[in-house]
Amino acid sequence: MSKKCCVCLWVLALLLSCFTGESAYAASTTIAKHIGNSNPLIDHHLGADPVALTYNGRVYIYMSSDDYEYNSDGTIKDNSFANLNRVFVISSADMVNWTDHGAIPVAGANGANGGRGIAKWAGASWAPSIAVKKINGKDKFFLYFANSGGGIGVLTADSPIGPWTDPIGKALVTPSTPGMSGVVWLFDPAVFVDDDGTGYLYAGGGVPGGSNPTQGQWANPKTARVMKLGPDMTSVVGSAATIDAPFMFEDSGMHKHNGKYYYSYCINFGGTHPADKPPGEIGYMTSSSPMGPFTYRGHFLKNPGAFFGGGGNNHHAVFNFKNEWYVVYHAQTVSSALFGAGKGYRSPHINKLVHNADGSIQEVAANYAGVTQLSNLNPYNRVEAETFAWNGRILTEKSSAPGGPVNNQHVTSIHNGDWIAVGNADFGTGGARTFKANVASTIGGKIEVRLDSPNGKLAGTLNVPSTGGAQTWREIETAVSGATGVHKVFFVFTGTGTGNLFNFDYWQFTQR
Repeated sequence: MSKKCCVCLWVLALLLSCFTGESAYAASTTIAKHIGNSNPLIDHHLGADPVALTYNGRVYIYMSSDDYEYNSDGTIKDNSFANLNRVFVISSADMVNWTDHGAIPVAGANGANGGRGIAKWAGASWAPSIAVKKINGKDKFFLYFANSGGGIGVLTADSPIGPWTDPIGKALVTPSTPGMSGVVWLFDPAVFVDDDGTGYLYAGGGVPGGSNPTQGQWANPKTARVMKLGPDMTSVVGSAATIDAPFMFEDSGMHKHNGKYYYSYCINFGGTHPADKPPGEIGYMTSSSPMGPFTYRGHFLKNPGAFFGGGGNNHHAVFNFKNEWYVVYHAQTVSSALFGAGKGYRSPHINKLVHNADGSIQEVAANYAGVTQLSNLNPYNRVEAETFAWNGRILTEKSSAPGGPVNNQHVTSIHNGDWIAVGNADFGTGGARTFKANVASTIGGKIEVRLDSPNGKLAGTLNVPSTGGAQTWREIETAVSGATGVHKVFFVFTGTGTGNLFNFDYWQFTQR
């Protein structure tokens, strides 16, 4: 074929793209959460040891702040957990579109978190747990965390996303707390508030015997504890009771179903294991009392390596949302997708959990598909840009834009071909008339509104001008057409600058 013919065909293709609404750029690829899947929950950053709180029609996930560590040559180190001094928070109303609420700067000892750490006595914040309880007629939120393996702290807030304070200025539980003798690792708290409002805290782990435990120590380490919390949720009552969880390693969990109390935990990896207590899986026990005694019943979640590769530790939490049961857990899917090996960096996932009629729990089928979207998103409400189901290589960061939620975030690191997308937005039969976005930029670019894929039907294009600064915010609006019914909505970013084109705070459509 002649060069002249090639040029003619290229021009024809470009002209056709203008008529069909297809872009001439190559859209950025996803990392690990691929379009249509619900797992991992996010892939623009990490999050380990997840726990769930359901409140006012949303589920909030709190996570240890796994963050990449680098060698001097820029390569990725194996995770040493040195960055676990914050708690990451995300939330969703539909289990597919997740809002990034940023990080709670928990640890404050020795100037941690740039001097903004809340718990000035704590050097770390591992494996959070969360509860809400009505105190003096008002909902109060309690965030428990481990100061490495040496104790449990608690923060309080008036909303699930803060702002948070340290109510007692020291650890709530330490090795000297009555009943804690014999606990190897005093970490991995799990808080539970019973129907009568009484709070209970579960914690502990490890195997006695140092570097050479006996079979008996592997089989019955007796390092799990439960203690009653005071009415204020920031004090303990009496002495902690031992939970004789067979082959206990770490990761306490508690939930209640049909009047039974379910204590769950990660089974350890050493010694000789019977078939019903497989290494690295989540086992569970039941009782008629939150304090026990508990009877071992079985296991329900294999090690994440069985589903996704990468292995590593197993951490979970069971929760009920909109009358269905789920388990949230972590796996090394995002780091493996980026680097070919997980290197110990973890990301959150959710799958359904089923209780059988006899009270036993079915084995969970963990996978990338995850949970089907529970409800459609309303595009005519204000939606934070940091709410999305899938993305093409963007990041989020703390925002100074006014009018947002506590610790407001925005989308950043936007380059030509990058995008974010929400699942199943319902535009109704009349459809959308306009689209507006709150943006800030020194360069500018465009936001293409596309339906169902990054190269799908073009409903409109918003021109983003320079606003005079990366935190100088301006609301821009444009007309849209053809957006009716239920669609995935993709916001595709284009521009010619080499740096961050603009920051993106929120968006909203108006109806015809």
